[in-house]
Amino acid sequence: MNIGVPRFIIVGIGALFSIYHVVLGTIMLDIPRSAVPVVVAMAIYLIATAISLVRWGPARMPIWMAAFNVAIVVAIPLLVTSELDPDRPGGNGYATWYVAAVGTLMTITSTRRRQMFAWAGIAFLVVQTVVWDGPSALIALGVIGSASWVAISNVLSRSIAKASKDARRFAFAEREAADWQAAQEAHVFERQFRLGQTSSMALPMLRQIEHSGGDLTEAERLECLHLEGAIRDEIRGRKLLNNAVREQVMIARRRGAIVTLLDEGGMDALAEPARERVLDQLAAALRGSEADKIIVRTANEGSDTAVTVVGLRSTGDGAAETDALDDEDDEVDLWLEIPKS
Repeated sequence: MNIGVPRFIIVGIGALFSIYHVVLGTIMLDIPRSAVPVVVAMAIYLIATAISLVRWGPARMPIWMAAFNVAIVVAIPLLVTSELDPDRPGGNGYATWYVAAVGTLMTITSTRRRQMFAWAGIAFLVVQTVVWDGPSALIALGVIGSASWVAISNVLSRSIAKASKDARRFAFAEREAADWQAAQEAHVFERQFRLGQTSSMALPMLRQIEHSGGDLTEAERLECLHLEGAIRDEIRGRKLLNNAVREQVMIARRRGAIVTLLDEGGMDALAEPARERVLDQLAAALRGSEADKIIVRTANEGSDTAVTVVGLRSTGDGAAETDALDDEDDEVDLWLEIPKS
């Protein structure tokens, strides 16, 4: 987790603090009966600390490493106290460096989210201290202080983990809210655009209806039907429309053709220049067709085809005006697949 301080600084401080205990113990090497077990304890302590501080992989300490630290915590007090006299006049001074060392190593373990192992190490230190020098030694040797470090580390690590989880949840909620707002703005823009298109198309005819008091000629009524189809195209055709396509669709309807435009989202991801190229080809195809029924549909999103155009010519008596594709009296006049690229 990024807390604003470079990690190498935190690791460096932890390493210096760990070495400090060893330095204090080295100064007091004349107190133990034999320095060899104490030096061994210092060596394994430094190894465990280095392994714990030099992180690789996830931030949470691996179980094997946490178990190794607990084993070191068991070994260090036994090695050091085996050479110390708990009844020594004046006490053992800094020769009991191992108490602070154990607290430091278990604090590192707790910070790296292995709190149960850290408390197991502290529990052993408490029991070993009581057995070696009695309950009063818990305060005199600083065992209570080492346990306090682990407790504080435990609380802080849990608080930081919770804050990090909350921050991720809030960031996710913010992204969701931003996406929702963008979608709503897109819907509003789309509605406003469609309303503007509809108004610009319908307004002249509405004025004509008002001016005539609703008494329209047959030609005007037919033009109203064509206008209704154009408004329907704006709703169902969406990205299948540009000015050239609108013009050719209206020309086809005025000559009596039935035109259906269906935009099913197949061109939503198409860039504007490519879409204009596709629509120009569509307008050219409509311009050259004499079909009685024309169906224009976008292809599937994953298809290489952008638009499919089918034109049918009626070979019957022309009385049935339906947009069904399976009419037995219809023959294919136009079949075109316009590619996306």
